[in-house]
Amino acid sequence: MISKPLLVRLSVFAILLSLVHWSFMFSVLGRVRAIGTQFSKSANLNTKTVSTMTDKKDSILQWVKPGDKTGEFKRQQSVFRSFIENKPDAEFPAEKDRYHLYVSYACPWAHRTLIVRKLKGLDDIIPFTSVHWHMGGQGWRFATEDEKLPGENVTPDPVHPDFTHLRNIYFEQNPDYEGRFTVPTLYDKKQGRIVSNESSEIIRMFYYAFDDLLDEKHKGLDLFPENLRKDIEAQNEWVYNDVNNGVYKSGFATTQEAYTKAVTQLFSSLDKLEEHLSTSTTPYLHSAPHVTEADVRLYTTIIRFDPVYVQHFKTNIRDIRSGYPNLHKWLRHLYWEVEGFKETTEFEHIKSHYTKSHGQINPFAITPVGPVPDILGQDEEVGAVKFALKK
Repeated sequence: MISKPLLVRLSVFAILLSLVHWSFMFSVLGRVRAIGTQFSKSANLNTKTVSTMTDKKDSILQWVKPGDKTGEFKRQQSVFRSFIENKPDAEFPAEKDRYHLYVSYACPWAHRTLIVRKLKGLDDIIPFTSVHWHMGGQGWRFATEDEKLPGENVTPDPVHPDFTHLRNIYFEQNPDYEGRFTVPTLYDKKQGRIVSNESSEIIRMFYYAFDDLLDEKHKGLDLFPENLRKDIEAQNEWVYNDVNNGVYKSGFATTQEAYTKAVTQLFSSLDKLEEHLSTSTTPYLHSAPHVTEADVRLYTTIIRFDPVYVQHFKTNIRDIRSGYPNLHKWLRHLYWEVEGFKETTEFEHIKSHYTKSHGQINPFAITPVGPVPDILGQDEEVGAVKFALKK
């Protein structure tokens, strides 16, 4: 039998043990709640970060804004719009090997700069790098060392060996940059800055800014002659809206109304160009003895028309080779006869890019085999045209 004093001591001990137990439990629960709160905050932060990255990836490949009931493609304005000038005190003076041009052989806007660079003899003055033809959620990427693609300088970035994507160059200049990562991009290696990503302005820099560094032949080539500027500017405006950008308006439209509006305007303008060339006294769009800016700006769309736009962007009312004999003749003259056009045209890049980068248009990424060939010889015609010419 337990004595009364011992029973009292055991009761006190039990009470103390209970207090210690519950104190410990409350401490553990408090720590669990704290850890849970911290984890919840971390999870929310990670979710937000992933969501932002996903949103950014998605936005790169969104060609019509979500919720836009018009279904119309609206091209964004270029952000970097500085100029290289032939002045010693210029912000961006003309110097040999100071600037680097980033392009894609697939892109018609970048293609303009490659052509003009070649026409003006800037090969040794402005080096360039072409990105890989594929554009994914992170935008344009550079080719790797083990990827062997056709075309000159389809390589890793020689200026920034650690950069894997064009976007890295934009974030280098502005970590908070929220625009598109576009080609062409003209980069100043000395200042580590983007000069311009607007193709129409880059090609005009190339016309004159580097003339003091060129031989007489290339210095004398005026792609924007004074006597034709008014006509070229007027033509540029509607060719850009209806043809250069018109194929994209057709291809990226998300409503029948937007597509029909764009494609009919496109072919109305092609008809206008066909009529214009039917009365031309030279092989070019304007009465100059050589190619001008107008030819360069139109060529990069028309060379892609039959191989890609007819099927991929549904611009299939007619093709160039069988439906526009004068445009077809003009196109082949530039490709086969004028320096700078054939050398900078890479059909594999062109066809692969459009058909394998635009998942919303071509979800299975199948690249059509035709047309065969990508461009006809200078004196070749398709069967339908041959038949028509015999009549």
